[in-house]
Amino acid sequence: MRTVRRPAPPLEPVLPHPEPVLEVVVPVHNEEHDLEPCVRRLHAHLAETFPYPFRITVADNASTDRTPWIAARLAGELPGTQWVRLEQKGRGRALHTAWSRSPAPVLAYLDVDLSTDLAALLPLVAPLISGHSDLAIGTRLARGSRVVRGPKREIVSRCYNGLLRGTLSVGFTDAQCGFKAVRREVAERLLPLVEDREWFFDTELLVIAERAGLRIHEVPVDWVDDPDSRVDLLPTALADLRGMARLGRALARGRLPLAALGGAGTTAGAAAVPPPGRLAQLLRFAAVGAAGTLLHLALYVLLRPAAGAQAGNALALLLCTVLNTAANRRFTFGVRGRAGLPAHHLGGLLALPAGLALTGGALAVLRHTAPGAGPGTELPVLVAANLAAALLRFHLLRAWMLPGRGSRRTTGTSAS
Repeated sequence: MRTVRRPAPPLEPVLPHPEPVLEVVVPVHNEEHDLEPCVRRLHAHLAETFPYPFRITVADNASTDRTPWIAARLAGELPGTQWVRLEQKGRGRALHTAWSRSPAPVLAYLDVDLSTDLAALLPLVAPLISGHSDLAIGTRLARGSRVVRGPKREIVSRCYNGLLRGTLSVGFTDAQCGFKAVRREVAERLLPLVEDREWFFDTELLVIAERAGLRIHEVPVDWVDDPDSRVDLLPTALADLRGMARLGRALARGRLPLAALGGAGTTAGAAAVPPPGRLAQLLRFAAVGAAGTLLHLALYVLLRPAAGAQAGNALALLLCTVLNTAANRRFTFGVRGRAGLPAHHLGGLLALPAGLALTGGALAVLRHTAPGAGPGTELPVLVAANLAAALLRFHLLRAWMLPGRGSRRTTGTSAS
């Protein structure tokens, strides 16, 4: 009997230490209690669900507790885990350093408290691995997200993202969710342009990417608030406002090489649609003003314990003025796009002292003409003065945002 020899199957390539396809960075500062359970849970999840080689990097930025010791021990125990040490504090600094050194084609990060459900990790990075998108973010503010958090964090988050949409006209919904990913070749072009090394790092990265026309994929996430969050609200809010102002100036003056990032950019001007009629504008202006007043009161209540009465009121008033201008720009006067955006917000800020002067002047005249007037007389005077201030603000904003709107529209329709 003749024996038939079958050819041996081809040998599979041996890759004892494959390069990671995904690197997940966990930035930490004094997280000796949360670090180990976070990394072990993340490692187990990736080992069970992620179909490619991965690496976990603990980026310790200037911890003074046992965090470095725990990170080093985990790196020795868990395959595909490493840690880096930075001597300066800053989440953005930790991410910038770790991402700049990584060989992985897809880079991600998540917060050590694991507020975001890890089930969203594969949907987050899959569009980047396939080449469908350039960046991906988890969002707590999109339909399909399930979020558990207190009213304070909810209001702050929505105000922050609303402020971004109003001042920088962004399209993404959630800038500060600690759950993001980016393709390495995109990060190599973006990171040199991002100046912030603290909490504004995420926002700056996303704004630059969107303005350059890069593709940002959003994933709704399940998110449970960490009650032990160490974010100091007031300093962080002030730093973010400074970051928005700096980034807005850089974009307005064309200092960022957006065209070199590989996207077409989004520099569309205001939409050429007729604005609402004057009566409709007045009604919308009143609705925006009422909503702004309620928001001002809510922000004041949140900020007063940390900042004091005067500073809390001033910061709340400033935030509401910016949001009010953005809302009136879009809904009251029908202005779309980024053209004229900095000038419109400047006009909104200039209208604020005019209103304050009108109300303060009315009280001064009352005290001069009726020195003994009490609160019963002051209240109707203030109501009348506030009404006059609102009308003044309406006309100032209208003139600022719609100068010669009709003539521009006629010119546009007649052009060949």
